[in-house]
Amino acid sequence: MPRKTPASPAAKTAKAVRTVKAVKPAAPAKAAAGKTGIKGAVKAAAKAVAAPPARKPARKAASKPAPKAAAAPRDPLPEARPVLVRDSFTMPEQEYAVLAEVKQACLRAGIDVKKSELLRIGVALLGELDLATLKTVLGALPQLKTGRPPAQG
Repeated sequence: MPRKTPASPAAKTAKAVRTVKAVKPAAPAKAAAGKTGIKGAVKAAAKAVAAPPARKPARKAASKPAPKAAAAPRDPLPEARPVLVRDSFTMPEQEYAVLAEVKQACLRAGIDVKKSELLRIGVALLGELDLATLKTVLGALPQLKTGRPPAQG
């Protein structure tokens, strides 16, 4: 992740000190000197100096994709999916049976449709009705008691 602010000179110095301390071979040389003498200490120090300090592999710069020969115009961003609302309602069995009949008729005609799609079609058609027609159709509907039906047991 790129750094958002430039590093302060003090931070750079502290990093350099940590790097120098990591490269110093003092501990292996002392341990080797106690066991094998001066020759062992010299060999251990030579190994420590010869071996490069362990570093993280450098990150490769993010390569840019090759430019396209003929840049096609970009499509506009796809529309965001609409927020779906889940709801439950009660309707008389006869009206519910009409949904099943219409669905079967659509399937026989080769139109694959779901009950929710039929309800959405009904809502779309209601939106196109004028208020006088809507009032007439609404007046013809029987009034239902709102809420959940009583539990059948």
